[in-house]
Amino acid sequence: MLLSIVMCILISMSHHQKVSDPLGDPKDGHILTRAIIDTIREPLIVLDEELRVITASSSFYKKFSLNRENTHSKMFYDLGEGEWNIPPLRKLLEKIIPKHTTIEGYEVKHNFPFLGLRTMLVNAREIQYENGRKKMLLSIFDNTIERELQSEKEKLLSQKDLLLKEMRHRIANSLQLIASILILKAGMVKSKETRFQLEDAHSRIMTIATVQEQLDPSALEGEKVKIGKYLTALCNSLSKSMIGGRKPITIEVMIGVDARKVSPEEAVSLGLMTTELVINSLKHAFPGTKEGKVLVTYMSTNKKWSLSVADDGIGQSKKIKSKRPGLGTGIVSALAEQISAKIKIESTKLGTKVSITHAHAKNQKNKSLSNRR
Repeated sequence: MLLSIVMCILISMSHHQKVSDPLGDPKDGHILTRAIIDTIREPLIVLDEELRVITASSSFYKKFSLNRENTHSKMFYDLGEGEWNIPPLRKLLEKIIPKHTTIEGYEVKHNFPFLGLRTMLVNAREIQYENGRKKMLLSIFDNTIERELQSEKEKLLSQKDLLLKEMRHRIANSLQLIASILILKAGMVKSKETRFQLEDAHSRIMTIATVQEQLDPSALEGEKVKIGKYLTALCNSLSKSMIGGRKPITIEVMIGVDARKVSPEEAVSLGLMTTELVINSLKHAFPGTKEGKVLVTYMSTNKKWSLSVADDGIGQSKKIKSKRPGLGTGIVSALAEQISAKIKIESTKLGTKVSITHAHAKNQKNKSLSNRR
């Protein structure tokens, strides 16, 4: 951008004013050349076709502790202590005029005299005159501070990632410890009701541990979650912990092709509901050694998303339906209500299907407006 602006100004001068060469040596050429070049804050150099220095800006001389006497007519590669004599850069510069190419942001990392270790970005392009003469404008930008800030940022993010992983590991260990204590206590009590409550509490804690474990660390930093990958990993974990080869039951996951990424909060809600519904199916749909399948389906459109968990088990009898809902069902209902989602339960002798549907906020807003009218 900088080189383009300078080129436009100086070439315009050559077209509209009677000067032989506005990019010539200011000592012999146009007086405005020095004024324009010296207003550029970034180091700027004008080279001839052989890559010899014609002139340079004051910012260049000041930056690299040089002057006109020790730069004029010298090869660009010979400036200073030869810090610009870099074969790859030299090869690129030698192609600019013959092949009409440009250089944008070529990085040079070098220990410069009087400056120390620096990261410089080099930009260069050709200037063509109506009489066929050609020259090159070359600018240099000191990118050291930006590079250091970027490196520091990456280092901090890496440390943060390690801390998050450690935190997740400690939380998982704590939850597993609590779950182990509960299941141990359940085996010691005589009351069936108390044992059932302890086992149920154990399942709830393991549910939270499973959902938390499968959530990608990046999600804890606010990034969107790939819901298909998340639910698949979650169900694989449930299959290993709840089934583990003890029963001929499989858990399958089907994700719609248009499924969008979701926020970490949505992922946790979906994960908790999925886990509760899958556990309910595994507990109640397949008594004894009955084989079967649990299918988890997630679909998403611009208007809504839907989550369903269906099994091909024994279904719910009238007696079971009339009973007071269990803790798992209550948790799913509370989570659905929290996000304004609707639950539908279908149960026959061929199995049970629980569907949760949620309309996106925009559609809910339109519906609310229409109700007011």
